[in-house]
Amino acid sequence: MDEYPLIENHGLIGDLQTAALVTTDGTIDWFCCPRFDSPSVFGALLDREKGGHFRVAPLNTTYTTKQLYLPDTAVLVTRFMTESGAGEVIDFMPPTGRTATDRHSIVRMLRCVRGSMTFEVDIAPRFDYGRAPHTLHATEHGAVFVSEGMELTVHAVREQEDERLLTGLSKEHDLHFSLTLQAGQQRGLVLESAAGGPPREILPADFDTMFADAVGHWRTWLRQSRYTGRWREAVERSAITLKLMTYAPSGALVAAPTAGLPEQLGGERNWDYRFTWIRDASFSVYALLGLGFTEEATAFIGWLRDRVREKAGSDGDTGPMNIMYRVDGSSDLFEETLEHWEGYQGSRPVRIGNGAATQLQLDIYGEALDSIFFAHQHGIQLDHRAWTSLHTLLDWLTDHWDQPDEGLWETRGGRQDFTYGRVMSWVAFDRALRLAASSGRPAASGRWVEARDAIYEQVLQRGWDPQRKAFVQHYGSDVLDSALLRMPTVGIITPDDPMWTSTLEAMDRELVTDSLVYRYNPEASPDGLRGSEGTFSLCTFMYVDALARAGRIDQARLVLEKMLTYANHLGLYSEEIDLTGRQLGNFPQAFTHLAFIDAAITLDANLNRARARAA
Repeated sequence: MDEYPLIENHGLIGDLQTAALVTTDGTIDWFCCPRFDSPSVFGALLDREKGGHFRVAPLNTTYTTKQLYLPDTAVLVTRFMTESGAGEVIDFMPPTGRTATDRHSIVRMLRCVRGSMTFEVDIAPRFDYGRAPHTLHATEHGAVFVSEGMELTVHAVREQEDERLLTGLSKEHDLHFSLTLQAGQQRGLVLESAAGGPPREILPADFDTMFADAVGHWRTWLRQSRYTGRWREAVERSAITLKLMTYAPSGALVAAPTAGLPEQLGGERNWDYRFTWIRDASFSVYALLGLGFTEEATAFIGWLRDRVREKAGSDGDTGPMNIMYRVDGSSDLFEETLEHWEGYQGSRPVRIGNGAATQLQLDIYGEALDSIFFAHQHGIQLDHRAWTSLHTLLDWLTDHWDQPDEGLWETRGGRQDFTYGRVMSWVAFDRALRLAASSGRPAASGRWVEARDAIYEQVLQRGWDPQRKAFVQHYGSDVLDSALLRMPTVGIITPDDPMWTSTLEAMDRELVTDSLVYRYNPEASPDGLRGSEGTFSLCTFMYVDALARAGRIDQARLVLEKMLTYANHLGLYSEEIDLTGRQLGNFPQAFTHLAFIDAAITLDANLNRARARAA
């Protein structure tokens, strides 16, 4: 198990339709193709023997590695230092367009920058999560891996006078070779999916053009950012990371590009996050518009609008919305277990698909309406058909908000009257009323006002525990829940209300450990799963936001600065952090990066106001 890299010892590259993880020792150990939610081609991250990998590293020598992104880009540089020389591998995926395609490329350029270095290259794909066999056909200019329904072509980047690079086949039909470079030389490989023609020779000069195009693409995109606050570098890295997790043809944002990474080593909390949650992606509207990325926010609102239309249906007969979808908007997320894979460091089961897709989670209506209203305030309008569909969904919510659901955290221990679900149902009606008033759209205002006010009274009465002097996870419980950190953010209570300040103080005592925040206590509130978990990075950033709004500015800043030390060497976050400080869960997680951006914007604004008052 020691052969598995730490989860945080990875960088992310992508082309806006799929993505790959690259370890600090130059191994691509996770890559799904042709989409984020497609079967894996390289999956050693979840089974080091059966998963498949693409490794580039110095041959037969001790080395030290360093990894960085080329500034303001998604171009990843992995550097190797040895006694005989220094070299680097430059990894990127040329961005695709908005049209869905099966053709994707991973570019891996090998450079020697000092002395000499012999690189060892090992390409061992395992198609369809290691379930589909393949053959290998090598030529003078590269090689082709052929499996049922998929081809991968390897093109050699070399000078015309070079000797043949790709030699040697293993019994597993994998490709192994070595390459010696002197200072100033660069060679490499381009791995291309789909039928891109036979392997061809690519000159290093042509690579330079591909490299310049990729760098230019990312820097041009990032220049749209309006953020000039105190944490600019970290915020912009989070923005690039979120863009890498966005499926360009639809505008949908995946929760993470990985599946099966454990929330507890050896435990069963191993979920597939390669899908688009209504909740997570709705949060992206705030972050994107807060930074100035209007085009991306508009694309997601379009994706969300289409889901609302589909659910409302032409006959007006609707039920609850799915909580998540595939990136193309389809809803087939059947959950299955890959029994033949051992899982990351033995963490079984390895799940693909997600059985929580059809859970009832009432909070998603509030998140969707809140993001739509926020987008409306920034000039992103709904057409008549979208408003009519939204009206239909709200009619359904009017009749069904007062029932138990599975809650934000997708527990599998049965439905409860979750306070957060009620809070966000209140948000749904509140934002719908505001949207109707500001746009002059027809609305069932009487019913919506009645529902909004009834939810408010219920939350303030049944969601409040007078003995604990705190809002609780669900009615009849005394368990705290960090999801409720969003109560002042959405406006159902003010940040200085005594009921809220005492709730925040209770969370300080029970859910916060050295600035890191747990979701809830699973021992006090069984969630139907064995084992425990680490602190939730999303919740820590939500805590920063809540502290800032409550006027605890200095503490909020300290918590944020501490949290930045838990990012990996590239500024990326997974879902959780364990007691040792290592990252757990799917990586990188969009929700965490979204929450960081929101917290940074909120804290910046409060710090600026405090400075102005002092002046």
